[in-house]
Amino acid sequence: MERLTFSLRRQLIIVALLLLTLPWAGCQFIREMEGALRHGQEQTLQATAQAVAAVVGADSRSIYPAPERIDAPPEQRPNIHAHPAEIRIPVDGYAEGWEDIPGLQLRSDAGDLAMHIKAQTRGDSLFLLVQVQDSDVIYHNPGLSREPNGDRLMIRTWQDGRRQDYVMATAAPGSMRGRAASRRTRGMDPGRIRGYWQDAMNGYSIELEMPLKMTGGRLGLYINNVSHGEGSPVTTLGNIAPLKTTSPPWLIYTSDALQQALALFDNQRLEIQVADNSRWLLASTGSARHKADDNTFWLLRLLYRSILAEETLPPPPVTDQAGKAAQTLVEDALSGGPGNLRFREPGSTTRSQLVATAPVKNEDGIIGAIIITQSGEQYLSLTDQAFSRLLGYSLLALGTGILGLLAYASLLSWRIRRLNEAAHKVIASDGAIQGQFPRSRAPDEIGELSRAYADLLERLREYNDYLRTLSRKLAHELRTPIAVIQTSLENLEHSAGGPQQGTVYLARAREGLDRLKSILTAMSEANRLEESVRTNPLHAMDLAPLLEEISDAYGDVYAEHKITLNLEVESAEAETAPELLAQALDKILDNAASFAPAGSTIQLDLSEQPAHWVIAMSNEGPALPHNLRDRLFEPMVSLRERESDNVHLGLGLHVVRLISDYHGGYVRAENIAGGVRFSILLPKHAQQ
Repeated sequence: MERLTFSLRRQLIIVALLLLTLPWAGCQFIREMEGALRHGQEQTLQATAQAVAAVVGADSRSIYPAPERIDAPPEQRPNIHAHPAEIRIPVDGYAEGWEDIPGLQLRSDAGDLAMHIKAQTRGDSLFLLVQVQDSDVIYHNPGLSREPNGDRLMIRTWQDGRRQDYVMATAAPGSMRGRAASRRTRGMDPGRIRGYWQDAMNGYSIELEMPLKMTGGRLGLYINNVSHGEGSPVTTLGNIAPLKTTSPPWLIYTSDALQQALALFDNQRLEIQVADNSRWLLASTGSARHKADDNTFWLLRLLYRSILAEETLPPPPVTDQAGKAAQTLVEDALSGGPGNLRFREPGSTTRSQLVATAPVKNEDGIIGAIIITQSGEQYLSLTDQAFSRLLGYSLLALGTGILGLLAYASLLSWRIRRLNEAAHKVIASDGAIQGQFPRSRAPDEIGELSRAYADLLERLREYNDYLRTLSRKLAHELRTPIAVIQTSLENLEHSAGGPQQGTVYLARAREGLDRLKSILTAMSEANRLEESVRTNPLHAMDLAPLLEEISDAYGDVYAEHKITLNLEVESAEAETAPELLAQALDKILDNAASFAPAGSTIQLDLSEQPAHWVIAMSNEGPALPHNLRDRLFEPMVSLRERESDNVHLGLGLHVVRLISDYHGGYVRAENIAGGVRFSILLPKHAQQ
C-alpha cells in the first residue's frame, strides 16, 4: 500500500480550506449587525411608545370617557367592548355590514339559548348586533297586552346614579324603536334607539343604533325568551340579571379624543394599541405587517433569513379574553416600567416581531399601557443588500484566495523540485561534485537556501581539492629533507675521504633530520592552534593600547625594518582574546618582514568602519599574484621561494584566518601602491 505523502501542494490545499472560515465569519458579522439593528429598533420603538404614552396620558378622559372607571374595582360581569367602526353600518338586521371584530358570547346553562353581541361606535352613535340562537321565536302580540309579551331584548344604561331600562320588541321582523321599560331620566328619548329585527336560521338578529350618550358609560343587555304554552317559564340570558338594581357593566369603547391622539402617530409600519389598566384594547392604528421587498434576490433573502432564524423564538402570547391584551404583553407597562418583547411572527418560522410597551400615567398613577408592534422585516430589509454584497465579496475573496494559494503552491513545489533535481545532478554517484549548482536570484527563503547550498557545495569542492593536493604537497615538502638524508648517508657509505669528509656528510644528514623535524613540529603546532583558538575566551578591551604595545615590542624584534603605528581613533572597544590577536598580528608581521626589503617601513593602522574596527598592516613587499590572492589564507599555500632554508608550510596566514573567524570578523589581503596590505576586521560589539 502506497504511503500517503503530504506534499507542499497538499499542505497548502489544507491551509486553503481554512478560508472556508470566511463565510462563517460573515455569518457571525451578519448576526452581530442584526443584533445591533434590532437593538436600535427596540430603542426607537420604546421611544415612540413613551411619546404616545405621554400624549395619551395628558388627557385621561381619552382612555376613560367615564372618569369614575379609573378607580372602579374589577368588573366580574362580562363587559361589552365596542370597537370604532371605519365605515357607517346600515341598520338592517344583517351582519354583512359589520367588520370582523370579536364579540361577547353568552350561552344559557341548558345550552338551548345563546346570544352573540357585537358592538361598534361611530361618531356619537353606538351600534349593536345581537344574534340570538333560539329555536322557538315568539313575537310580541299587541292583542294580549300593551306591554311586550314576546321575545325581546332589554337594554339597561346608567344615568345620574339610576338605571335606565329600554325594551326592544316587535310583532314581526322589521324596523322597531325602543321603549322605556322603567322610569326614564328627563331628556332621554327611548325612540332614539332604533333597530331592525331580522329572522335568521335557528333564531333572530337584532341590529340597533342608539346615541352613545344614552349609555352613561355603562351597558347591560339581556333577552327575555318566551316559550309557547301557557305557564311556560320566561328565561333570560345576558350580561346582567333582570332583577338586579345595581349599575350595569362598563361599556368599553374608544373615545374620539383617543382616536385623534393616535392619528398623530399613524404609521403604516407600526401597529399602535392602547390598553386600559384592565387590559381592554381601546384603540389601534397602523399595521405591523411588512410588505415584501423585491429588491433582493429571493434566494439570497431566503438564505439570509435562514441564517438569522431562531427556533427558540416564542410565538405571540394569546389573550385570555377577546378584546383584551395578553397579560404577558402589558404586565411590564402596567407595573410601571417599559417593556421590550420579541416574538415569532404568526404563520412564519423565520420572521419576528418586536413589541415595545410603555405605561400611560397621569397625576394619580398608571391608567393604561401603550403597545407598539413592528415586524422584524423592517430592519432586516435594511441589511438585505448589505448581506448580498457581503456574500458576493466573500465568495469572490474565497475563490481568489483558493486559486492564489493553489498557484503559489504549484510555483513553490516547482521551485523546490527544481532545487532537488539540481542537487542530484551536481553530486555524482561516487560522491564527487561535478558541474555548477544553480544560484537562484529570488530574494526569498528558497532563493537564500539555493545560494547557501551552492556555497556549501563550493566549499566542499575546495575541501576535496585540498585533500587531493595535500598528499602531493606533503610529499614535496618531505622529499627534500629525506633526499638530503639519503644522499648524505650514501655518500658517507661510499666515502673514502676520511673522517673530515664523513663529518660533513653527517652534518648534512642532521640538517635534513632537523628540517624534517621542523615540518612535523609546524604541522603539530598548527593542529594544536586550531584547537586552542576555540577555547580562548573573549574579553572587552581597547585595541589602541594593545597595538601601541605590539608596535613598540616588534620595533626591537625587527630592527631591519621601521615599524610605525597610525591610530585614526583614540579608542576602539571590541570583544577579543588579546593573546590570539597578538599571535595573528605576529604572523602577519613576520610575513611582512620576510617579504619587505630591509630598511623599508611596515605601517600598522587602526581605523573605523560602520560595523568593524580595521587593523591593517602595510609593507613594501612584492605584489600578490592575482591567482593566489584569494587562496593565501588556505593551509599549505605559500609564496616563499622554494630554495629557502627555512621551513614554511603555508600555515601562518591560515592561523590568522582562524583567529579572525573566531572573533566574528574576517581577514583580507590586497595590493596597494608600492606594496601589500593585510587587514583584520573585528566587529564593534563593545560599542553596541
